[in-house]
Amino acid sequence: MVARIKKDATEAGEGLPKKTADSPTAGQDSEAELPGNTGGTAELMMKLQEAENKAAENYDKYVRAAAELDNYRKRAVREKADAIRYGNETLIRDMLPLVDGMDRALEHACNSEDFDAFREGLKMLQGQLLGCLQKHGVEMVDTAGKAFDPHVHEAMMQVESAEHEHSKVVDEFEKGYLLNGRLLRPAKVSVCKRPSTGGDRENNCDEAENH
Repeated sequence: MVARIKKDATEAGEGLPKKTADSPTAGQDSEAELPGNTGGTAELMMKLQEAENKAAENYDKYVRAAAELDNYRKRAVREKADAIRYGNETLIRDMLPLVDGMDRALEHACNSEDFDAFREGLKMLQGQLLGCLQKHGVEMVDTAGKAFDPHVHEAMMQVESAEHEHSKVVDEFEKGYLLNGRLLRPAKVSVCKRPSTGGDRENNCDEAENH
């Protein structure tokens, strides 16, 4: 029985390839494949280094952009403050000659009794001042003979007048001014209203009785 089993094993082994000294083992196969993967690993390391360099470059750009934005904000705040503080510099510079003229007029008035000349000097200064204001976009609100406009007029009182139409400006108490079309100060005026009809009706009745 034992002899038969050995015989069957011998016959089965005859169909298998015989192991020789030149046949590589499994471990030797893995070691043979490692030199072939060295190039792929080096390429991956190179790509990783390039990605790290690109990330460092982008971070440097971000830091620079953030610093520039912060500097821009600080500069904008400073320029806004300067604009508010010195926004009227041009207007004031143009008004300084008028102040000089008023000083000369006052000095002349103290040394002269010619009131007419003093009045003419004041009119000249007024014209120069209005010209300076007009140069900077300031204009007076027109009221003479105009209909009452609540956008530019402020009614101080109503008066009955037969010489003016209803809701027409009768008199001006204080001039109004516009700055580039925007209202600076409304003109204070009196406005005409129609006379009451009661007095007219009584007059008509008296005239009818006389006839």
